[in-house]
Amino acid sequence: MAALKHPLENIRVIDLGRHQAGPRCAQVLARMGAEVIKVERLGGEETRYHGPWVKKQSSYWVQYNSGKKSLAMDLRKEEGKEALRKLIKVSDVLVQNFRPGTIEKMGFGYEELKKLNPRIIMVNVSAYGQFGPYSDQIGYDPIGQTMSGITMLTGDDGMPPIRTGVPIIDRITSLHAAIGCLAALHEREVSGEGQSMDVCLADTGYSMTEIPITAYHGSGIKPKRGDSNSTAPPSGIYPCKEGWVLLSAGDQHHWYRVCNALGKPEWLEDPRFNTRPERAKNAAIVNEALNELLSTMTMEQAIAHFTEHDVVAAPVNDIPMAEADPHPWERRAMVEVDDFLAGTIAVSGDYWHFSRTPVNIGVTPKVGEHNDEVLSEILGYSAEEIEEFKKNNVISEEHLYDEVVGAPDRPK
Repeated sequence: MAALKHPLENIRVIDLGRHQAGPRCAQVLARMGAEVIKVERLGGEETRYHGPWVKKQSSYWVQYNSGKKSLAMDLRKEEGKEALRKLIKVSDVLVQNFRPGTIEKMGFGYEELKKLNPRIIMVNVSAYGQFGPYSDQIGYDPIGQTMSGITMLTGDDGMPPIRTGVPIIDRITSLHAAIGCLAALHEREVSGEGQSMDVCLADTGYSMTEIPITAYHGSGIKPKRGDSNSTAPPSGIYPCKEGWVLLSAGDQHHWYRVCNALGKPEWLEDPRFNTRPERAKNAAIVNEALNELLSTMTMEQAIAHFTEHDVVAAPVNDIPMAEADPHPWERRAMVEVDDFLAGTIAVSGDYWHFSRTPVNIGVTPKVGEHNDEVLSEILGYSAEEIEEFKKNNVISEEHLYDEVVGAPDRPK
């Protein structure tokens, strides 16, 4: 067997996902070389019309769907359902994140899928899971942050609940889904059978508060926001003369480096700081010295100073500063690709850096751009049948968004 150009080059994925967690799972598989066919509604999935914008292109949409093929098809019509059945028979994975029960009502629950293709792997993504006390409820990223306790651990005591500024629950859920999918593909090589899997936003939230929940479950002691009693300094974000810097050096083997950086060699023998718990008790003294030193430095000077002493130090960037940092561009975590609306646009890139098989970034598809390719080359429909689909509005013509009615948020 010839070597693959990309790690998942021989895998075909059907993406029925919407919004973030489901589509991001399929996008990860696309980056690894899988052929991902995005089956979206006529006119395109709704997040094509979500800001923020780069010219007329949605920066939201491209992050979750670049590198995929678009099949714009009406799954409410029997002809569309039949085409999807045919596609299931020749595919490896189906990803969906409808409300639990919806995919079954559509006629594509796992019991039906495995009749069509016993090797199919079904990835179900939802808010609360396919079973459990809240499985019939809908939700988005914030529910994972709130119900798991994240928003009441973030910040200091007395503050209102604080959400993260980016959808971390969606992103991590998509990775859980992709990891599970890869494991199921591996297991299929042994068993010859596919299976379904169930990941959800709420589970992801709990995966992030597992340590404090474990501690409270065993001790009954409620953690306090901003509690320094368990955190040895320096550990946190500190103000500089200009900007802010992150310092993280609370472990025992870091302490002598911190003392050298602060010009406090005598603290190495001071019993107030000999152990991590003692340093936590006397954090105010250490932080006072840190703040005094940092008040004389810019962020760049502070990073250089502490890095010279091998103390973990990093910039606290706003988005313009993060964009200007060379790291994501040199590492290709962000890459610029051609785009049919924006000309070029930045998308997420290579997070794996395989030594032999590179990832496949790809570009963003137009609505229905790959209708003819999927229907004729993969599913064997004739040109006449495809024309009949178009005539009966089973599939939509490839088009730009200016031709779509109901997209009021798109820039003119």
